[in-house]
Amino acid sequence: MEIQQLETFTKKDVRGKPAPVSFVRVRTDTDEEGLGQMSPYNADISAKVFHRQVAPHALGADPMDIDGLVDEIVDAEYKFPWSYLNRALTGLDTALWDLKAKQEGVSVAELIGGKPTTLKPYGSSMSRENTPEAEAERLARLKEERGFEAFKIRVGSTMGDNEDAWEGRTENLIPTVREAVSDETQLFVDANGCYTPEKAIEVGELLDAHDVVHYEEPCPFPKLEWTTEVREALNDTDVQVAGGEQDNDLTQWQRMINMHAVDIVQPDICYVGGLARAMRVADMAEDAGLLVIPHSANHSLVTVFTMHMLTAIDNAGPYFEFSVEDHWAEEMLEPALTVEDGEIEVPDRPGWGFEINPEWLATSTYEANSREAPAM
Repeated sequence: MEIQQLETFTKKDVRGKPAPVSFVRVRTDTDEEGLGQMSPYNADISAKVFHRQVAPHALGADPMDIDGLVDEIVDAEYKFPWSYLNRALTGLDTALWDLKAKQEGVSVAELIGGKPTTLKPYGSSMSRENTPEAEAERLARLKEERGFEAFKIRVGSTMGDNEDAWEGRTENLIPTVREAVSDETQLFVDANGCYTPEKAIEVGELLDAHDVVHYEEPCPFPKLEWTTEVREALNDTDVQVAGGEQDNDLTQWQRMINMHAVDIVQPDICYVGGLARAMRVADMAEDAGLLVIPHSANHSLVTVFTMHMLTAIDNAGPYFEFSVEDHWAEEMLEPALTVEDGEIEVPDRPGWGFEINPEWLATSTYEANSREAPAM
């Protein structure tokens, strides 16, 4: 069996701007197929990279040797490391896992050593615009309506050089939300790289005082030494430092884990280059005794990929990320991703267990590479 054709479907919205996602379909010379997805956001650029720098290496290759093919492409494109190459590579990787699982008549979860089950998501707020009172009210309502047992809220500002979204917001937000969602609800925060170590430690002490247990990206993500300083300062508290969503270099991942920069590692399957590479990060973390809570901050297939992965690793955290925002992906997947009674089901159907709405595909921009035609 060989990879015969690689197709992409990139949606444009009604204003003519690129939508934030592109799907990949792989076809073999034996008429087998699988469906995957590139990383969201600027996916029209990732699609160009896919056809130029990923597809030519994959055509004619063995679709069952996913790890080997992923490594071959990264090595072949050594002059173009990391971000866009890995965002594009994810589309191939995830389509091949879907194809392989469907061939064997099992879910991807079963294929990689897990099993379909139910998982507990934490409700992930993406907003820094809500007042503390408005944020507390909506999370309390979602707890009642959907049964969430944990939430994550945003503190500071993205790469904010110690500046809050507005003065005093974080100091008011933490106690206000804690009171609204009650003591039994797990509470996480994400600083998105806002703080220097001194300020991050100060905020960490505030978090500990209000029983916040997960402190994500307290410092700018490349500054691992800063993050390590924060983790060590908070070592005697119940606050665990988390990070890694932006990282896609496996050597950097190994360094981060070796130096114990974080307590919880957060690979994003779509940023790191696919499931095969994310599983390697999970293995590194397991060897170091660290938990894995992947970044999955939107309702595209990245959440589906994450759910399957979590069933198959022994060091998965107790909750996984699920956005609580109105989402651009809501009409895309069939069936839709839904949380009921604080849980979500990992599908037991072959492959990823989800389909893309045919109307979505029909109105997307289509491109293809095949063995019969020269690569773009």
